[in-house]
Amino acid sequence: MKQDHEIFIGTNNLKLNKGKVKGDLINRNGDLYYKISNYDLMRPFFMSLTSDSDIWIFISSSGGITAGRKNADQAIFPYFTDDLVSEHHENTGSKSIFLVHDSDKWQLWEPFSNRYTGVYQLSRNIYKNALGNKLEFEEINHELGFSFSYTWSSSRKFGIVKKSNISNLSSSEKKIRLIDGLINVLPAGIIQVVQQTKSNLANAYKKNEFRPESRLGIYCLSSNIIDRPEPSEALRATTVWSAGLEGTNQLLSSLQIDRFISGQFVEDELNVRAEPGAYLVSKQIDLDANASRSWYFVADANQSAVQVAALEHEILQSENLVELIENGIEESTQNLLSIVSQGDGLQVSASTRGNMRHMSNTLFNVMRGGIYSNGYIINKDDFLDFIGSKNEHIPNKYSRLIEALPGEFTISQLKNELLNDSDAEFRRFAFEYLPITFSRRHGDPSRPWNKFNIDVLKEDGTWKKSYEGNWRDIFQNWEALSYTYPEFIENIITLFLNASTIDGYNPYRISNKGIEWEIADPSDPWSFIGYWGDHQIIYLLKLLEISVKFNPGNLEEYLDRPFFTFANVPYKIKGYEDIVNNPHDTIVYDESEEKKIQESIQKVGSDGKLIWKDGQLLTASLTEKLLI
Repeated sequence: MKQDHEIFIGTNNLKLNKGKVKGDLINRNGDLYYKISNYDLMRPFFMSLTSDSDIWIFISSSGGITAGRKNADQAIFPYFTDDLVSEHHENTGSKSIFLVHDSDKWQLWEPFSNRYTGVYQLSRNIYKNALGNKLEFEEINHELGFSFSYTWSSSRKFGIVKKSNISNLSSSEKKIRLIDGLINVLPAGIIQVVQQTKSNLANAYKKNEFRPESRLGIYCLSSNIIDRPEPSEALRATTVWSAGLEGTNQLLSSLQIDRFISGQFVEDELNVRAEPGAYLVSKQIDLDANASRSWYFVADANQSAVQVAALEHEILQSENLVELIENGIEESTQNLLSIVSQGDGLQVSASTRGNMRHMSNTLFNVMRGGIYSNGYIINKDDFLDFIGSKNEHIPNKYSRLIEALPGEFTISQLKNELLNDSDAEFRRFAFEYLPITFSRRHGDPSRPWNKFNIDVLKEDGTWKKSYEGNWRDIFQNWEALSYTYPEFIENIITLFLNASTIDGYNPYRISNKGIEWEIADPSDPWSFIGYWGDHQIIYLLKLLEISVKFNPGNLEEYLDRPFFTFANVPYKIKGYEDIVNNPHDTIVYDESEEKKIQESIQKVGSDGKLIWKDGQLLTASLTEKLLI
């Protein structure tokens, strides 16, 4: 960066980063990373971190972060659009401040803060590992002779992890006073709409408590935020704890940060009300020449009283908390690698970058579309749960056939042997069943109109067999997945066709619970119906091609089999004359039909969203479906 004139701050000249932005592949801590040197010379860019669970993390290169579990209603740091996440980096997420004793005076250094731009000669680098589940920010202070980095990662068991590391790059011992941790920590129970529209009201309900023996911070609400004259207890909490830096002062808010910056010692905060939550530690340490020191912060969302008690017990019983945290991160990393491998995402070629790109593409494909929970093996109980959710009367009607099924079987056995003598009504379930897990409805702060939902784990921590996604996206993902698991391709084709309407259109979203459609909100300009057919031909063609390639002859067998159904989406296309008169208003939302559908769902299950005639599902052959 070129300076036309020398600029001063007081008596000190302004120091600018004169480096160049550069990208490199490097090995770091035994892992392959992509490094961007001098990333602070770029415009802020947005990133996501992957996980093997329902943990989600979105980060700006400015340092701003939003993160939590499952969806935006279970956020640990507030969920905003990406521009606001980028702008809030000074008051949300990581906060680190150092007072370095140098030449008989204390030097203030706040890494990654733009409030001190030009005070020191700095270099900033960012590192993201190949799997995409670790992100490290690094700042080197060339004048003070220090580097500081912090790394975001996650553990399915413990939550979101921040690892801090400070290194003395000089040849002499240095004394440091520090304050480090997490700020703007949300308590459990503050849903997205409250975060974004009633944040000041929410502050009044916040209750931050510290348990000195376990060093556990508990962030909850004094009561649920409602505007009704009735009691509503808040029974869940966000938790934060630390390891690797014992004997510290503890802060539960940001109120004493200015006190620390001015050189005063901070006082412990054990109970803070009506203030944004924080988990900050303060300590003075001596760091030998060319030595480093690391410590950790761990945060989790939406914890019950039982979970909080169990966590505190584990912290108190553990002989090595750092090892406990690192083992949790490594276990989640290996789980994620296993998931990628199941989608054929691990490849070896002459291009390392090509290998990384393929792994990333595969991972994001299976994160959206899912992965088969046990390959081609189907669990009988899971299959029965699926049938019962579709039509609760079917298990009793076909009880004798169901009892004859073994505990486990392959999808090929189910369709070609076990149900070979059954009628079309029951065989339809074998052709609609997909034992998919790890799928989530996508969305992120750069596309806030898509509400993401990562509902992949049961209460006991095991995989939930479910999928959900926008029509276009999920079939794109399943197309790629079908090259790894082609035995399921006819099931995907069946789902595709059965979710289409009698006039040849598709609904907005599809899940293991059936189809979903948009209901327009007149007060919301972003709300509209979703009723399309423009993507169907090419999508369906690609699925059919995969079936012909891997399972030749199968489609011909289904041409006259009547186990295909029709989705009953309560949109009605207007008549020809109405469309000619006003081609901008062609579809009517049929509220009376919507009411009938909901009543049918209550009586039957998700099959209530299909078209029925004379008490039976209206069915069609593959030939009729393809013609439509």
